[in-house]
Amino acid sequence: MKTRRASQGRPKKTFLSIAALWWLVGLAAPAAFACTGDCNGDGEVSIDEIVLAVNVGLGLASPDVCRAADENGDGAVSIDELVRAVNAGLSGCATATPGPAPTPTPTASDVCAGVPTVAGTDVRSELVADGLDLPVHVSAPPGGVDRLFVVEQRGRIRVIDHGALRADPFLDISGQVSCCGERGLLSVAFHPRFADNGWLFVDYTRANGDTVIARFQADPDRQHASADSRHVLLTVAQPFPNHNGGQLAFGPDGDLYAGLGDGGSGGDPHDNGQSDATVLGKLLRMDVDVDTPPYHAVPPDNPHAERGDPLGLVWAKGLRNPWRFSFDRGGGDLYIADVGQDRFEEVDVQPASSAGGENYGWRVFEGASCYDPDPLPECPDPSGGFVAPVLVYGHDQRCSITGGFVYRGCALPDLRGTYFYSDYCAPFIRTFVLRDGAVTDERDRTADLEPPGGRHIDSVSSFGEDARGELYIADYADGEIYRIVPR
Repeated sequence: MKTRRASQGRPKKTFLSIAALWWLVGLAAPAAFACTGDCNGDGEVSIDEIVLAVNVGLGLASPDVCRAADENGDGAVSIDELVRAVNAGLSGCATATPGPAPTPTPTASDVCAGVPTVAGTDVRSELVADGLDLPVHVSAPPGGVDRLFVVEQRGRIRVIDHGALRADPFLDISGQVSCCGERGLLSVAFHPRFADNGWLFVDYTRANGDTVIARFQADPDRQHASADSRHVLLTVAQPFPNHNGGQLAFGPDGDLYAGLGDGGSGGDPHDNGQSDATVLGKLLRMDVDVDTPPYHAVPPDNPHAERGDPLGLVWAKGLRNPWRFSFDRGGGDLYIADVGQDRFEEVDVQPASSAGGENYGWRVFEGASCYDPDPLPECPDPSGGFVAPVLVYGHDQRCSITGGFVYRGCALPDLRGTYFYSDYCAPFIRTFVLRDGAVTDERDRTADLEPPGGRHIDSVSSFGEDARGELYIADYADGEIYRIVPR
């Protein structure tokens, strides 16, 4: 019932049975809810109006036939909205208590209001916070321009509020997390409607090393989230302690994307990257607008949705360890920085128009070079069926790419469209601009971003993006967060 990257065909006609209506009634509890579904505004919700709402939800009728069913105004009718319509029919609109109106997400012009702009593309770094414990990810909820959230690997999420690091953590699940090395609490993603529902999603490794993707609930004022509010969406067994991936991010389609490494060791001994029998070595895509177990669903337009849960969640394959990936908020392209084996690091780019199903090559290829074509005698040339990286660099004193973001911030309009990335072992910071699928305007910005005052950026574990699109650098060893600002 959501608009996705690729659309599915719909039946021309369907009939709503009495049994289906009773199924909806069974989902509903006889309690007072907002009067959703009162299409004609007469203060009641009839069976006919519920049928109209269902047909809107199925795409068989325009939302215009029952605007009251689409309470959040997103142009669709969800199961939750149907349940509220049934509740209103059972309880009566007169006794229903209107729910809060959805909080509108600020537009780009809203979040940039009052931010001074600087011409050119020259940058420097400024310290935002220090004293953090192994920071591995930086994020912010949509519209939350005053706060920045920092993930600490041992299991806490800290808040930088109006430029000051709060002493109390936003969320502490250190008792549920195994750390460290490549394990730990690895990322956080805020639901696009976080202001309304308070949902945040995290990726972590539990005591036995398995990957867990879970949802937590923030309190009504969105200042803290309780460790007891956890709902587990997915658990993935990890055969080795490394190559866990760990990135979560919401795409422009409103679905949650999750990166999983190949299971670890070295050389992908189980060939998980190419295997269709595991989610390891894959990028997953899931619908998380689900409030009953397992708290996620396979989007029907995933490339192999027919495989069910969890294999139907696979969006792309052939990844070794996609530690960091991000969506370009300017156009929706997906940038995946995949950590290499012995020789090469790479950046893959999936266009926003993609319907999924890409194979990025691992372990047949490392970067653009042949690695292990087994069971074939040699790697295909040309590499038909595989998607080549847009950028590759070698391992001369480097070992682990840290992907960043395409800059879309307010302060530097001329910098927009520039992708930032780094390497954990040799903390350079470089940029490029992708034009017509080709890397252009490559630039090393390490010296420009060297902090003043004798500080150094020693180990870039992650970049971050705030609600305005401004970018940040997490220095893992020193526990520091820097903002990229105009020079």
